[in-house]
Amino acid sequence: MRRVVCPGSFDPVTNGHLDIISRASRLYDEVVVAVLINKNKKSLFTVEERAGMITEVTKEYGNVRVDTFYGLTVDYCKEQDIPVIVRGLRAVSDYEYELQMAQMNHRIAGVETLFMATNPEYAFLSSSLMKEVVKFGGDASGLVPDLVHDRLVDRLRQE
Repeated sequence: MRRVVCPGSFDPVTNGHLDIISRASRLYDEVVVAVLINKNKKSLFTVEERAGMITEVTKEYGNVRVDTFYGLTVDYCKEQDIPVIVRGLRAVSDYEYELQMAQMNHRIAGVETLFMATNPEYAFLSSSLMKEVVKFGGDASGLVPDLVHDRLVDRLRQE
């Protein structure tokens, strides 16, 4: 079985993330969306909430599984016997950072990285940008799944 991991914080998941996940699901037998537990970062949503939203918005794919992890992505890959990491690239600046990470991941664990060019429709999206737009009353509908949009608006209204 050909497996790939799509790691990230997904705070929250955007349509750009979903584009990469859905495209990977057509190339691999199983896509594991691994939600990072980062104890040093204050997230808007808990790891459980993020994993739950991703599970909900990817259920139509059938071969996508959501998991959580703490630590290095390559350690997660070794533990789960997943040989490939998939990463979306929005811009040249993403490439420089992701290439360095890919080379390190290959060096320390032999894990390959597949880069996917982001659909230009979503190239400007980031989770932090979506939070900022909604926080200041902007409309992020169509940029995140409807379910995520509703929860994002509700959460930021509470703050």
